[in-house]
Amino acid sequence: MSRVLLVDDDALLTELLTEYLTAEGLNVHSVPDGEAGVQEILTGQYDVIVLDSMMPKMNGLDVLKNVRTQSTVPIIMLTAKGDDIDRIIGLEMGADDYVPKPCTPRELLARINAILRRAQHSNEQNNTPNSISVSDVVLYPAKRQASIKDTPLELTSTEFNLLEVLMRHAGQVVSKETLSIEALDRKLAKFDRSIDVHISSIRHKLGDASLIQTVRGLGYLFVKN
Repeated sequence: MSRVLLVDDDALLTELLTEYLTAEGLNVHSVPDGEAGVQEILTGQYDVIVLDSMMPKMNGLDVLKNVRTQSTVPIIMLTAKGDDIDRIIGLEMGADDYVPKPCTPRELLARINAILRRAQHSNEQNNTPNSISVSDVVLYPAKRQASIKDTPLELTSTEFNLLEVLMRHAGQVVSKETLSIEALDRKLAKFDRSIDVHISSIRHKLGDASLIQTVRGLGYLFVKN
């Protein structure tokens, strides 16, 4: 049974989400503020974190900043509807996905299941090679580890998924629609900039922006030297 942590001070919403997600077969635990959220996340007991952006004691972005120095657990941010700045900042800081509030339990469940399916799919690939190596970058799909020139890359779950898809198609243009389906396990929504923000973060971590090229109007290409 997959374990989900809700970090949100909205007691009514937390109760509603807990009841719904539990009925759908998830093991759900919740904490009401950011400080408690950091402590609980770092126990390493959870498969997915749902993190509200506005909370007492420590807001969601500060929680994210603290956690990402020590953990790559998938994190879904809950952000105010229409607050694109918080969403982009959250993605840049390492959030894997976001859902605008007020959200429906069904929508949140879909995002959680997408992350869980990707993790399960990655673990169950029997024909996956031990490693994928392109242009000094090496991925180990089974271990969910990556490196460039023997230096470890600290990637979030979503960043790893995106880099894996691009490297498997090295030398070919991959559309954002394909990246969204294969890496996020969901269709690309209109005006959704999450792929672009994640790619920007990957480029920064690689230390060489030229490895992933933008092909205007088509998608992204991982350069095959």
